[in-house]
Formats: sequence, structure tokens, C-alpha cells
Amino acid sequence: MITKILSVGGSIIAPDKPDKAFLSEFVTMSREWLSDGSDRRLIFVSGGGAPARIYQQAYKEVLTAEKNDYEPDNNAADWIGIMATRLNAQLLKACCGDLCRDDVVCDPTADIRFTGKILVAAGWKPGFSTDNDAVLLAEKFQADTVVNLSNIEKVYTDDPRKNPDARPLDTIDWKDFRKMVGDDWTPGKNTPFDPVASRKAEQLNLTVICAAGKNISNIRNILDGRRFIGTQIGQ
Repeated sequence: MITKILSVGGSIIAPDKPDKAFLSEFVTMSREWLSDGSDRRLIFVSGGGAPARIYQQAYKEVLTAEKNDYEPDNNAADWIGIMATRLNAQLLKACCGDLCRDDVVCDPTADIRFTGKILVAAGWKPGFSTDNDAVLLAEKFQADTVVNLSNIEKVYTDDPRKNPDARPLDTIDWKDFRKMVGDDWTPGKNTPFDPVASRKAEQLNLTVICAAGKNISNIRNILDGRRFIGTQIGQ
């Protein structure tokens, strides 16, 4: 059985409201790819993206207002983000129709039913992003690659919005990538791939491909093993 894992950023599913055009094209492409082989299946892991960050920011601003004596709690902020991933995941599952027969997965370490052609997962618990859930699902279902879809086409050497000399990368090994993203996770942290997930992916000798989520034909190229636009992270 060929299992491919697509980690779909919440900012792709619902940048400010659900992107109906993207969802339609993405599900259609997935259905076509699955129909080309009876031994194929897909796992989608939904992120929280912009909705998660907006709610997390609101929480932090309320807690840090002058009239409050409380400090924002990372655990509480993480749970807000997790709930956003679950809403996005439920929408994605519903759009997949008969292809996804099982409930949204909220614990990648549990005994998981996978009876359809697509399985949809969401956030699990505080301490990391859904990138880590995708890595754990890759381990469970023996997938060798996680495709991380976001609003960036490639990983850069630095933030191109702040550094005009930042350059895009076609490939990078885990050692150098982890130097870039660090080791610590904070809720809403914006990195190409979560530091906790990166550590686990390196241990598993997993390949991660970072690519633009809105480029549907490019996603199909990745699934088919053809040339693609993106950054491959691995050994």
C-alpha cells in the first residue's frame, strides 16, 4: 500500500474564510490521483493557520491588557490553535465525501481506523504543531515522505520579507535545517516546519517536501514522483 501524507496549512484551507476554490481543486486532484491505482491512499493533516493565530493573538491581547494581572499561558494558546485545526479538518473531511469514511484523527498515537482512501487528521495536544502529528502518522503508516503545503513555495535561508539577500533552497539536510528553525516550539510560531517535528523526522530519516499549497498541478507532480517546485528536506 502506498501512503502519502499531505500536511495542509490552515492558511491554505481558510486564510480568512474557507477557500472554496482551493478545496474543490484539491479534492478533485486527490480523487483523480487515487483512481490511478487501487493500492493508493492519502492522509491529510490540517493546520490551524491564520484562524488559529488570530484567536491566539486575541487571547494574548486580552491577558496582557493593563487591567489584567494574568500572563498568557502557552498551554492555553496551544489549545486554541488545536481547536482551529479541528474545525479545518472537519471541513476538509466533509469535502472528501465517500473517500473519507473515518472520524477525524485527533491522536496520531491511538489505534486508528483507516477504511477509506483518505484519512483526515488534526491537532493532538500542546507542545508542537500539526507538523509533528504528520510525522507521527508517517511513522505509524510507514510513509517515507511528508508533503508540507503552505503559502510559501520554498524554504529560504532567511525571512525574505526582512532580508533581501535571503535565497530559496531546493534541498537542505536536517542538520542545517534544524539550525535555522531551532529546537523550541511556541504557539503560533511561523517556521517552514515545526522544530519538534523536525527533530522527530530526522530520527526517522524522513523526507519532508515544502511546497506551495495553492499550486495543485505541482502537488500532483510531487505525488507522482515527477519534478516539482519546492524544497526537499532530508539526510
